[in-house]
Amino acid sequence: MKIAGIDLGKEPLFLAPMEDVTDASFRYICKEYGADMMYTEFVSADGLIRDAWKSREKLVLSDDERPVGIQIYGHIPEAMIQAAQMAEETRPDVIDINFGCPKNKIAKRGAGSGWLRDPEGMVEITRRLVQAVSTPVTVKTRLGWDEDSIIIGELAEALQDAGIAALTIHGRTRSQMYKGEADWKPIGAVKANPRIRIPIIGNGDICTPQQARRAFDQYGVDGIMIGRASFGHPWLFREIRHYLETGHVLAPMSIANRVVLAKRHLAKSLEVKGDRVGILEMRRHLSSYFKGLPDFKSTRLKLVTEDDPQELFNILNFIAKKWG
Repeated sequence: MKIAGIDLGKEPLFLAPMEDVTDASFRYICKEYGADMMYTEFVSADGLIRDAWKSREKLVLSDDERPVGIQIYGHIPEAMIQAAQMAEETRPDVIDINFGCPKNKIAKRGAGSGWLRDPEGMVEITRRLVQAVSTPVTVKTRLGWDEDSIIIGELAEALQDAGIAALTIHGRTRSQMYKGEADWKPIGAVKANPRIRIPIIGNGDICTPQQARRAFDQYGVDGIMIGRASFGHPWLFREIRHYLETGHVLAPMSIANRVVLAKRHLAKSLEVKGDRVGILEMRRHLSSYFKGLPDFKSTRLKLVTEDDPQELFNILNFIAKKWG
């Protein structure tokens, strides 16, 4: 599969852009475990052009994580174009437009999946943004606003004609948020459309290697994007790749190895963001690495409240000793 001139190989696996999750330290780990292409946390166009430090910080990329995309969102076309041009200065491999985020604070002001209520405007801003940058532009969106407006079939054609290099489709409507099951049939229908020439990437409820295999075989997608299932489970990419290539399921990662991984993730977060922010942003990851452990409640509480880096490493050593 190729996005513009970027060769991603056969059946590539994508790490979805996730706010407060896919920062540099998490991307570092996911790349190591087999993600073929990754995306930054989504970046507010308004925040970027106002020079907000948190938005600018998300644009920092390293060569060892390539290929990597920067995803932007917004509801004001001029701001989105300016933000895309600013993002291009950091040399991402692609610029992705977020037409899929269902959160109220984003969608209700017309950004993210809010654009699904204005498909003509969505296509027009896409066309303008493609013309404004030289970097390949991709789009991530949903099936439609609600079950009465499943527009992805005609929308995919229009977005392709606007010049995008690839399209990622999440198999839910905006109204569904993340509830229910993702519907991959419309994604498969888009891929089967003879007018579609760009790669189609499927997204939604890929939590196991078997589900990934089924998505490729049953719906014919060019790639799959993994979001929430990677949270606390970044080695899922390795498990999926092994299954795709061999048909066999890898043994579960041991607790001892999860501790080793958590330590490296924590060290990278501290390196990138410093002690205070690095610890705060690692809390959600550290507790998720050890889901399902028996009698873990008190230890989990320590993981999400401790402020001292060395004490966190000591807690991880304790986990390895007691459960590993």
